[in-house]
Amino acid sequence: MKYPLQARRPSGRWALLSLLAATWWLAAPPAAAQDTPAPQASAPPEAPAAAPAAPQAEGAAQAEAAPQAEGAAQAEAAPQADRGPATDGAPQAAGAGAGAPPSAAAAGDRAERGPARRERPGATSSRAAPSKKRRGDINPCMTPDPGWGVYDRWSRAPSIGQMIMPHKGGVTKRGGFDVIIHFHSHEALRKEFVKTAEGAVLVGIDLGIGSGAYSSAFSAPYVFENLLDSIERAVAKKTGKKKAYVRKLGLSAWSAGYGAIEQILRQPAGKRVDTLVLLDSLHAGYADEQQRKLKVAQIEPFIAFARRAAAGEAFMFMSHSSILPPGYASTAETATFIVKQLRGKPRGSSRRDVLGLDMIQRFDRGDFHVRGYTGNDKPDHCAHLGLMADVMRVHINPRWKTPKGRR
Repeated sequence: MKYPLQARRPSGRWALLSLLAATWWLAAPPAAAQDTPAPQASAPPEAPAAAPAAPQAEGAAQAEAAPQAEGAAQAEAAPQADRGPATDGAPQAAGAGAGAPPSAAAAGDRAERGPARRERPGATSSRAAPSKKRRGDINPCMTPDPGWGVYDRWSRAPSIGQMIMPHKGGVTKRGGFDVIIHFHSHEALRKEFVKTAEGAVLVGIDLGIGSGAYSSAFSAPYVFENLLDSIERAVAKKTGKKKAYVRKLGLSAWSAGYGAIEQILRQPAGKRVDTLVLLDSLHAGYADEQQRKLKVAQIEPFIAFARRAAAGEAFMFMSHSSILPPGYASTAETATFIVKQLRGKPRGSSRRDVLGLDMIQRFDRGDFHVRGYTGNDKPDHCAHLGLMADVMRVHINPRWKTPKGRR
């Protein structure tokens, strides 16, 4: 009897090849998934998402150790045309809240301020100029780290930014402590602060490039009030002083950071400010660029504070470089304008200062001090951060008499 025909089994080699072919066929993606259409030439690239204004992680602080690459690049500190109400789409800092518009008066005032945002300057800018050799061969935009002294490392306890305080001490028996809140390039400022600070808390806030980011973030009064509350809670937790409170309050800024200070000084909490430090950090728009006429409304809070300092009711220190930005007033122009409002006049000076700075003029009245320097390039701009160590030692420490910090 003949057996029915059976399917012939393929040899082992062909079986393996058949298995591999089937596997490839099942795993291969459809042709449509492989053929990604090329973007049309007429379509502009999608703009990257705006970076949030939340504080940087502690590990990112090292990347911020050097001041922003803008340095003396004038576009960084330019008064922004977009310093309007919070509803204009400007990014908000953490806690700022998009639904809290500023007052109508403030919004109307900001709407008329500042020239339009300009592209980075070209051949006439300080970026195009070659960097000169600095005294001491130190790059002011990347200074050596002196360590932390009596201070601990950055903490993200504040509602915005980061803070350092002494390992121990720095607080009165009743829980009072002193604090300086610095805007823009907090790590570079920290290097100078720890050299001479005796126990004051330092809060550092970096919100990006341009004064508009700082102005927008602090346009709502509750943002700064929440910041102060969060600092007090952090100090209370670290020291065990349940009723820790801010005793002396100082604000400091380098470059674009003045945008935050302008807003704060206009608010009720701004009356608590005792000390103001502006390190090559105050610009204004022109009402008439040909006549170099400033938009005075932008710097009115600083003029008022300078009058208080000249009368001995507060302390204010301003420094300026000789950088000439395109289309808006330099720090030298704003400083000179404020001095004139006090019916004063800067006097000539010749002194070698820190990080290669050369002083050319100064003004002193009461507790209001202005220092003017040569220099029109990026390192000259960065070098103004180096003034903070002496400002603390010569002026703020004797004024505040902060309780000593210790390790």
